Amino acid sequence: MKHLDIREVLHSEELRGKEAVVCGWVRTYRESSAVAFAELSDGSDFERLQIVVDRAALAVDPECTKPGAAIRVRGEVVKAYKGEGNELNAREIDLLGKCPPEYPIQKKRTTLEFLRGIPHLRLRTNTFAAVFRVRSVAAQAIHRYFHAHGYYYINTPLITASDCEGAGEMFRVTTRPWNAPEKTEEEYYKNDFFGVKAGLSVSGQLEGEVAATALGKIYTFGPSFRAENSNTTRHLAEFWHVEPEIAFAELPDVLEIAEDMLKSVIRSVIEECPAELRFFDQFVEKGLIRKLTSVAESDFAVCPYTEAVERLKRAHADFRFPVEWGCDLQSEHERYLTETVFGKPVFVTDYPKEIKSFYMKQNPDGKTVAAADLLVPGIGEIIGGSEREADYDKLVAAMKERKMDLSAYEQYLALRLFGSVPHGGFGLGFERFVMYCTGMENIRDVTLFPRSVRNIM
Repeated sequence: MKHLDIREVLHSEELRGKEAVVCGWVRTYRESSAVAFAELSDGSDFERLQIVVDRAALAVDPECTKPGAAIRVRGEVVKAYKGEGNELNAREIDLLGKCPPEYPIQKKRTTLEFLRGIPHLRLRTNTFAAVFRVRSVAAQAIHRYFHAHGYYYINTPLITASDCEGAGEMFRVTTRPWNAPEKTEEEYYKNDFFGVKAGLSVSGQLEGEVAATALGKIYTFGPSFRAENSNTTRHLAEFWHVEPEIAFAELPDVLEIAEDMLKSVIRSVIEECPAELRFFDQFVEKGLIRKLTSVAESDFAVCPYTEAVERLKRAHADFRFPVEWGCDLQSEHERYLTETVFGKPVFVTDYPKEIKSFYMKQNPDGKTVAAADLLVPGIGEIIGGSEREADYDKLVAAMKERKMDLSAYEQYLALRLFGSVPHGGFGLGFERFVMYCTGMENIRDVTLFPRSVRNIM
């Protein structure tokens, strides 16, 4: 049906004095003896459009006044009585969809936990509508950044026979029933759809390297799946992943690109979502705008893992997890480094090879790899990257140490035999980035239908 977005009606001076038709959901309705006021939202803008009804001139169906009801309004656009925007003097109001009294999003304040139980409706609140507008802007900014810098957008498979991380935390893909008659694992997979064991991809990196060693610079942006039994505020079983891969690049190049991309996308969010960020700054995380502005304008710190461990060991802090060289840094350690030691984002580099993935380039010391995690205040790790191992023999040795099945990686290994070059890349957990931009503390609140342990609602 022909209508204008509420965003356009709210902010266009050219529409004043003209007739317009809008559609949306009733957020509030109040009336006096002569005049009634409805606030209407269609999701296109953070602000709501006020509908003014002359009760003597227009009779309104009571169903059109209930919170959550969908209506269409035709009327004259006029300057708002208060503020800088516009409002609409109604001439005709039609009901598009009824909403019963038990509509769960009423005027009273509801908790985020309660709203997680109604994911099909929670986007109608200010908080979640703002989150997903920010998410959309950030996604578009990521695509713009890579396109402007000469990267090609590649779509990698979601079903794979190889585990990118080598950790075995994959969801199995099968067409065989739970009570399949096969007596052995080998027989089971032989009779399955692909004839081999298959799972959902944890990363598009391995296939991305294939594309980068032909096209030079590529990126992927799509879902990844990890069957990790981590029921925390930072983990999802299904999440979105931004993964560039760059040929002829070493670790310092990777860090430079990651920092530049992150700053660029943050600047886009600040510029394009001012109302949303003001809301989050007021109600979700005090100082959010100042934090984002600081990140966009500051130089990120770089700290080798060994130095980071020494700093943590000297810290006057009561860590739950002890710190020793060789340990995997926990969230409390990451936040201490970013919030207390450096006061800004920091790349921690050159991790022990035992705690990092098989594909990372081995440093000359024989103990560490050319890897880096970008840690940010309030979240911890948000980006993980590395220079990739370009030496065939070293890569095979690393895989054998982990007792990996080399036959599942034949094509990946072959890249090191035909014109191998230094190359690297990184992965940005998109939901964690949205958390950082909005101040939301639970990753389940920045994705439409969160998939996590015991939850597929």
